[in-house]
Amino acid sequence: MSDWENFLAEVPWFLPVGEAVTAGTERPWHRGGVAELPELSRLLEASTVTPIKVRDKQYELIVWGAADKRRGWLTTPPLGSRHLDVHPVQRSFWTLCGGIVEQFGPPVTWWTNLAQVLTVEAARTPLVQVLDDYRWLWAEEGLEMPIDPSAFSVVGIEANGNLTIAHRLSGELLLFAPDHAFDGVTPLPGCPPYSLLTIDAAPDVRSWIEVSAQCWRSGEGTARAGCAL
Repeated sequence: MSDWENFLAEVPWFLPVGEAVTAGTERPWHRGGVAELPELSRLLEASTVTPIKVRDKQYELIVWGAADKRRGWLTTPPLGSRHLDVHPVQRSFWTLCGGIVEQFGPPVTWWTNLAQVLTVEAARTPLVQVLDDYRWLWAEEGLEMPIDPSAFSVVGIEANGNLTIAHRLSGELLLFAPDHAFDGVTPLPGCPPYSLLTIDAAPDVRSWIEVSAQCWRSGEGTARAGCAL
């Protein structure tokens, strides 16, 4: 089976019946890596890329692993030098990959169940409005939200609405999860248990990417605490 056929077998809901699609020729990874993200770079350098066009929308299917254990991501194309107000590590990621919109054959990582990983669409999520709508979580406990939401951008969106956010300058990573059953997380000081959390194994956006990339490269994950670098 081709990588595209493997992907459709694992993610049949992606392509509606009768949708026009063009799958290009599989080719080895050719973009190199970035110094800030060595684990991600090693993962990508061992991958194969298939250009995919669905109607007028372009994607890339990035896949690696043995023939019987193929796994990978459906991504948007690289964004090059496009400037958005995100942490510099995310802009470095975008020179290689525009963001992940589907995953197949995954180990369990902090990206499990995320519908958007490091995409432009995620970065444009109106986080200030979202967190303002949940200020009652803090008010009920007699607390004030201890962060400025405008200083963060969204890097991951879970299917149930949980958000992973990163500080635009420091890269500090937080998980906003009113609905969760995660291990390996700690409530941010001054926050109720089901609100803003830190991820023990990934305190910043760089480590969040690197921990997940290492799990994907090995094919082995751990229960939502991620792999250990």
